Amino acid sequence: MKRNLLITLVALAAVSTAAGFWLFAKDKPSAIAATPVPAAIPVVAATVTGKEVPIYLRGIGTVIAYNTDVVHSQIQGQIVQIAFTEGQTVKAGDLLAQIDPRPYQAQIEQLTANRDRDQAQLVNAEANLSRYNQLGDKGYATPQLIETQTAQVAQLRAAVKADQAQIDEANVQLSYTRLTSAIPGITGVRQIDVGNVIHPTDPNGLVVVTQIEPISLLFTLPQTDLPAIQDQMAKGPMKVIAYSQDDKMKLDEGRLLLVNNEIAQTTGTVQLKAEFPNRDHRLWPGQLVNARLLLETRKDALTVAGSAVQQGQNGSYVYVVAPDQTASLRSVHVAQISDGQALIDQGLKPGDVVVVDGQYRLKDGSSVRQLRGKAAREADLQSSVQDAIP
Repeated sequence: MKRNLLITLVALAAVSTAAGFWLFAKDKPSAIAATPVPAAIPVVAATVTGKEVPIYLRGIGTVIAYNTDVVHSQIQGQIVQIAFTEGQTVKAGDLLAQIDPRPYQAQIEQLTANRDRDQAQLVNAEANLSRYNQLGDKGYATPQLIETQTAQVAQLRAAVKADQAQIDEANVQLSYTRLTSAIPGITGVRQIDVGNVIHPTDPNGLVVVTQIEPISLLFTLPQTDLPAIQDQMAKGPMKVIAYSQDDKMKLDEGRLLLVNNEIAQTTGTVQLKAEFPNRDHRLWPGQLVNARLLLETRKDALTVAGSAVQQGQNGSYVYVVAPDQTASLRSVHVAQISDGQALIDQGLKPGDVVVVDGQYRLKDGSSVRQLRGKAAREADLQSSVQDAIP
């Protein structure tokens, strides 16, 4: 009897224990079900393609006038007319000012009268010489008389030549009363007014005329670029593009004229000179501009948006989206970044899909969801606005 009771109690305890374990297991969540699955990170991606990419060398330059002419007077006299306005565009030979010509005209008239007098005396002396030669042939004139008359004719001929030379010199002086522009260009601030006497020794002259069409640009590049520049110059003219200091406005396109014949040892740079047609007058003497020297144009070069390139401890890198929609970090070498496009010469291949926006939340192996259409455009816009904030 006692044995049966003991067996019953043990059975009840076993059933109670099993029921407790069942209830506990039912109430406890599954460990596997409780682990959250990371949500895919939305990103904007673009496919890497090959295209022609220009390779530029960049420097900062100063615009200088092609020619600068300080208009000086070569004679002394009173200015009776100013024939230009400040800032006017003039051509070579245009009248800028008139000096009183009357003293020089009077001098020319006096010298002309002297020449005419000597010319009349010469005519008379030549007539006498002709008669003396005829008399000498008949024996009525001595050789000495003929020689004297010949000498007088030669003397008067020389006097006439001297008179004419003085007249020519006076005409040159008279031409100096017209102050003209020696070059085409733009006039600056007038330095003297009507009624004042101008002198050849006046340091500022009448006005400065500056030729700006064409115009020149002096800029510098590191001396390490010199061999590549020399190689390209041997193949033909090299194009230079001038941009505003903020790189937002293209000012003009020109050509490289020369590389200076020495390197600045203090800075390790070499100076270059370019010429621009400057028909729109966007380049002005003294202006600071950014110069881009076109070194070469690479064909089938790989480019991505500049925003795709990130900087890390080991250099530049991008996130590449794999077919399984995971992002992997990949190191790249950037040859240049121009106009928002990064030229990649190592690390990518055509067809790679690269994250261009949204990578701030990524890490190697992150699951991503590519945004397309309107969502991608809105993401790009938001990124652009954030990048624009200093």
